[in-house]
Amino acid sequence: MVKRIDGPTRIPVPGGKVIREYVGRVNSGDDRVSIAYMVAPSGWEEPAQAPEFAEYTLVLKGSVVVEHDGGATVVSAGQAFVSEPGERIRYTSGPSGAEYVAVCLPAFSPDAAHREE
Repeated sequence: MVKRIDGPTRIPVPGGKVIREYVGRVNSGDDRVSIAYMVAPSGWEEPAQAPEFAEYTLVLKGSVVVEHDGGATVVSAGQAFVSEPGERIRYTSGPSGAEYVAVCLPAFSPDAAHREE
């Protein structure tokens, strides 16, 4: 069934990052996949997590630093990063901030993210 999505739902996040979910549990009621546009200011960081979902991150502007068990990977505009379910990762923004699209399979949920405190 075809379904047009007229716009995203803004999801509040501490630390100045903006999440606009287009497809997912909040905006479209879809639990199979989530697609969100993110804007993270310079200096933004989030707690480490070991999510139950795969995450595909496409950086549009700036850069994202992904800390993982193998070290840290800088993902710049035009590049993408994939993390598999159960991998411990931590995202931070690069020096000029970042704009990126995140796709999660299955859809993102706070409980499935398993964020550390």
